[in-house]
Amino acid sequence: MPSASQPIATDMIHAHNDVRSRHARNDYEHLGEQLARRHVDIDKIRAKVADFGVAIPSWGVGTGGTRFARFPGTGEPRHVFDKLQDCAVVHQLGRATPRVSLHIPWDRCNDWSELRETASAHGLSFDAMNSNTFSDQKNQPLSYKFGSLSHVDPATRSQAIGHNLECIDIGLRLGSKALTVWIGDGSNFPGQQHFRRAFDHYIESSRAIHAHLPEDWKIFLEHKICEPAFYSTVIQDWGSSLMAAQAIGAKASCLVDLGHHAPNVNIEMIVARLIASGRLAGFHFNDSKYGDDDLDAGSIAPYRLFLIFNELVSAAHEGIAHFDPAYMLDQSHNVTDPIESLMTSAAQVQRSFTQALLVDRAVLDAAQDANDALAATQLLKQAFETDVTPILQVVRMEAGGAIEPVAAYRAAGYRASMAQQRPTVSAAGGGIV
Repeated sequence: MPSASQPIATDMIHAHNDVRSRHARNDYEHLGEQLARRHVDIDKIRAKVADFGVAIPSWGVGTGGTRFARFPGTGEPRHVFDKLQDCAVVHQLGRATPRVSLHIPWDRCNDWSELRETASAHGLSFDAMNSNTFSDQKNQPLSYKFGSLSHVDPATRSQAIGHNLECIDIGLRLGSKALTVWIGDGSNFPGQQHFRRAFDHYIESSRAIHAHLPEDWKIFLEHKICEPAFYSTVIQDWGSSLMAAQAIGAKASCLVDLGHHAPNVNIEMIVARLIASGRLAGFHFNDSKYGDDDLDAGSIAPYRLFLIFNELVSAAHEGIAHFDPAYMLDQSHNVTDPIESLMTSAAQVQRSFTQALLVDRAVLDAAQDANDALAATQLLKQAFETDVTPILQVVRMEAGGAIEPVAAYRAAGYRASMAQQRPTVSAAGGGIV
């Protein structure tokens, strides 16, 4: 039977695995033989994959929307405790998402100690805190319509700073170690905003936040090329983000959201540059076709995701100092069950990491030093085209998860059960959630 700490009955997961484990083991052994011919030890790869994790955004377990409409699903979480329960399902079956990232004020509650205890009972902990100065909240004295940390009005900037400090205080109670700051500040018309002054205001405000960070905390600066401002944004690209981080302080670094770039930008090269600067904070994983689409990770451009992990694995292999990126999913699930999308997306991120581990770094270095372009690119393609599913399945199985998480989730009937307990939210209104 399900329990408060285990939303999916463990005996049901065992039954699911019992009819699949022999095939999973056989596939694993067969892949191991193939990799051995490439001088790759599959057990060492499996151990690294077992240690890998990606955080879930609390808002990701709810149905998303667009600027035009939102169509709620059944059994959606009503509050942050429901969100934790849904996150627990994702981790219980997939065994790759042990941390949850909260968004304030969306995730306010009356007892932060109870929330931390509830998370712990679910086998979860808390990742970076996320502030919100891109929209106005109930009873907020000053509006962010024309900006927040970069606003022309010092009082509005002070209000935005205060909100970020509150997020730090909440995070301290929950065991978080980082604050992610994304602002919607910018302009929609030429001449509307003084570019340099707005950037200076942002730096000044962020320095005030940085000064209040605990000793072991970091602040992650998230850039975005456009939206909600469509002519200019204050932190528009990785260059603006890096300039800001270097000006703000040693604890500031640059967060990369895969959908926040101009079309066809070479994101893996940006990652390499930020690694070289020592200012790579981490990632918000998603995928896109046109812009900040927030589609499921790897659903459109899986090779790009692999190439990003190729840079990350390379940096770890080379022992780059202070290299410790944070990983989180950040997606909007408009037409799928959010729990299913989060499980498959986490598995896709795991898959790309695993494939990148297969690249023979010495052979790649030799090909690059010899200017052998074809040999180098074929080496990457060989790793990307390797089906590492058996490794992921065995990792999940050995950790107590489901060999096929979506199949197990559907068989458990969790969504239907939640639909009976949680009333459907009104479909009125639009907006991204």
